[in-house]
This record gives sequence, structure tokens and C-alpha cells, in this order.
Amino acid sequence: MMKIRDYKFWFCTGSQDLYGDECLAHVAEHSKIMVDALNKSGILPYEVVWKPTLLTNAMIRQTLNAANQDEDCAGVITWMHTFSPAKSWILGLQEYRKPLLHLHTQFNRELPYDTIDMDFMNENQAAHGDREYGHIVSRMGIERKVIVGFWEDKEVQERIASWMRTAIGIVESSHIRVMRVADNMRNVAVTEGDKVEAQIKFGWEVDAYPVNEIAAEVEAVAKGDVEALVEEYYDKYEILLEGRDPQEFRRHVAVQAQIELGFEKFLEDQNCHAIVTHFGDLGCLQQLPGLAIQRLMEKGYGFGGEGDWKTAAMVRLMKIMSQGMKGAKGTSFMEDYTYNMTPGKEGILEAHMLEVCPSISEGPIGIKVQPLTMGNREDPARLVFTSKEGPGVATSLIDLGNRFRLIINDVDCKKPEKPMPKLPVATAFWTPQPNLMTGAEAWILAGGAHHTAFSYDLTSEQMGDWAAAMGIEAVYIDKDTTIRQFKNELRWNSIAYR
Repeated sequence: MMKIRDYKFWFCTGSQDLYGDECLAHVAEHSKIMVDALNKSGILPYEVVWKPTLLTNAMIRQTLNAANQDEDCAGVITWMHTFSPAKSWILGLQEYRKPLLHLHTQFNRELPYDTIDMDFMNENQAAHGDREYGHIVSRMGIERKVIVGFWEDKEVQERIASWMRTAIGIVESSHIRVMRVADNMRNVAVTEGDKVEAQIKFGWEVDAYPVNEIAAEVEAVAKGDVEALVEEYYDKYEILLEGRDPQEFRRHVAVQAQIELGFEKFLEDQNCHAIVTHFGDLGCLQQLPGLAIQRLMEKGYGFGGEGDWKTAAMVRLMKIMSQGMKGAKGTSFMEDYTYNMTPGKEGILEAHMLEVCPSISEGPIGIKVQPLTMGNREDPARLVFTSKEGPGVATSLIDLGNRFRLIINDVDCKKPEKPMPKLPVATAFWTPQPNLMTGAEAWILAGGAHHTAFSYDLTSEQMGDWAAAMGIEAVYIDKDTTIRQFKNELRWNSIAYR
């Protein structure tokens, strides 16, 4: 299950002691008012914690190191209310290791034209102080998010909320452990990658476990527990027999229930948060995990097919980033399968053999039992449904040999034009921005995989900010993409990230 720490974000205000105690009292009062208002806005997904005004090298260094040590602190929001000499920030910033947001705002919205004097100017000079601070962060080459605007505005608060989710993804990335059940599909390039470099860059631990070790955990599941979970399935989902014997159908479903329980216990025992399987190496398992994997994804685990550990970790990461979001529409592992190239109706039919997360479903979810030509096992049970409509983001993390690249594509999810009654898998249908032809061409030029980590709930900005924090290349395919500009960007990046 998804278990995330109750994270908080520290609000650190910069100033100095040139303007006297009364000014500093106002600085502290103002920042407390701002923090209180942010927390009461109902927009931020995590609490903001006020910290005393930072005046000196020693105070800054002590505070930022305390943030490093506090496991509940997911990042620091900085704001220079007055002028804060930037050399005072150098040591603290050198030692700081967590996400950083520079909020460029000021306490007052309007200039007080009738009363403004030099005391007011000295006290309220974020336009001055934030530039000094921003200079040193840029000179030191520190990755941070900059948000500009008035702190009470909804748009600014929504941008802070969005960054918070990215920051959680950055912090939680170092906790992701991927369980590899068997290896990658033979002769497939894109699911491979440098697991050591991934741990260096992202903090991911990617370890292999023998298939029969997890199969033994599945075999040990008590029959009563299996039957109870099958009853839950039958209560929750439509049972689509399609002419199959009801008892035989239920037995196939029970195999998936047993796999779900066994896999989940093994994942919990090993403290793993994502899993990959491969139909070419199933050991003693009776079926390729289908319904079981779909349910585990819905509980927050990442997944990648055919041993694709990079996508599995990204699915887990994106589920973490969107956790607790109001009105969330879902996040899933996905695969590009086949096109509709009818003019005006272009798009990509997305699916997989079995494993699409039901969090993205709209309408009824059914259970089918159908043959599967791959895997040489009995017919697996799977959940079938169609996905929601609306905008989403599809990502592909690839290993180019000398670096990682994150490809980020804005997509528009649509209802399929017609039902597909003979297709026994969950599906989505989307048109990549700016259109199918340009989007697909750009994806291929960038080396994008056929597997994606997809979400309705995150944005390309959030995913790009995560990539920047990880120090890796990110390329965007969106409404503004042209092939000429995109090819130039790839050329420039090959120099910048080599």
C-alpha cells in the first residue's frame, strides 16, 4: 500500500540587522501571516512551517542543515523580505540537499502612494533582496524552482502546491526499491538500462529476485484468504463469463487473488515499492500476473512489463507525486499499441497484455478470463475497462548509454469512436500533442520507449522540474512542438548533457 511520510515544508525568510529591531519584528510578523494564510488556503497539499528570520551566515547554515536532518522536511521555501546579503547564504546552500523553492513576492500588494517613505522602502524590498539571493543561487549552479507573484493570489498558491508534489517526488525517489521478478525480455533494447547509474542519479534500488521465491510466497497464501479476496472481486467488479463455465472461471480468478496476496506480502517483506514481471520466465506461477498486478498498481505500487524497471519506478514516483490529490483521475503503466490514422480522428490505442491500472478507469470494470499466447500458462484473469477523457502526461525514461533522458508528452485522452468487444484488455485512447504525426515523429526522434508512465493528475512542468532536480535531460513534446525546433533541441542537449 502507499505509505508516505507526513511531510512538511519550511518557510525561511531572509533579512539582515541594518534596519533595526522594529523592522525585524515586522519581517517576522509578515512572514507568519503569510505562512498562516498559505496553510488556511486549502490549496497546498502539505503544511508550511514558519522558521525564524535568517540574518547571518551561522543562522542560515544551522537552519538549512537542520532541514537536511529533519526527515519530515521535504523542502525549503525561501523569500527575502528585505535585503539579505547573498554571501551569507553560501555555506548553508553548499550543504543543503533537499528541494528548494525561491518564492519571489512581497508582503504588500500595492505601493502605498500616500505614505511611502524610506523606512517602508528599506523594510519592503524583496525586488532588491530576492535578486541578490537569486544571483548567488545561480552562480552556485543550484537547481531550484522560482515562483513569482503575489502570495495571496490563487495562481501563485497553486504553483506552490504543484511544486510541493514535485518536491515529494524528489525526496521519495531515493526510497524507491524495484523488485525484478526474472529479467528483461530477450533482445529488447528499451527496457534495459544502467541500474547502478539509476541508483546514483535517482536513488532507486533495483534488485532481482528468483521467480520461484515469490511463487513460494504465493503458494503459501491461505485458502480462506484467497476465497475472501475472490468474494471482494465478485462484489466489486462485473463478471464477464462470455460462455465460460462459472466454476472454471472462478478458479482462474482465484489464481489471480492468490498471486495478489502473495506478491503483496513479498513486496512488503522486502520493503519494495515497484515490481516488474516477464511472461518468458514465470517459474511455478500458474498464470501471468494480470488482475493481481492491476490491483497492486491501484494500491500505489509501480509496475513495468517485460522487466521494464525504469517505467516501474516512474509509475511509483508519479503515484507518489499525485497521492491525496482532490479529484485525482489516475496514474498507470501504459503501452503504445496501434494507431487510428483516419483524418480528424487520429490517435494511439493504449493498452497492454493485461496490466493497466484501474485508477484511470471510467464506467464499469469487468473481469474477463481469456487465453494469452505469451507465457505458456493457463488463461489469466484480468480487469477490463476504458479510461477517462481529458488531458494527461505520458513520460518515458530512457538510457542513452551516456545519460538518461526523460521524454514528456502532453496527450489528450478521448473516448474510442466505437466499442471493441473482442479486445479483452483495458484500454486508453489518446492523441499526442501537437498532433499524432508530429508527436509520434518527435517521440521517435527522442528515442522514446513503447512503454510509458502515464498520469491524468500531473503536468509536464512537474515532471520537468523533477528531471532538473535529478540533473538529467528532459525534452517536451506539446502544443508548441515543431520538428525543426525539436531536432535542434536534441542536438543542443547532446552537448549540454554529455
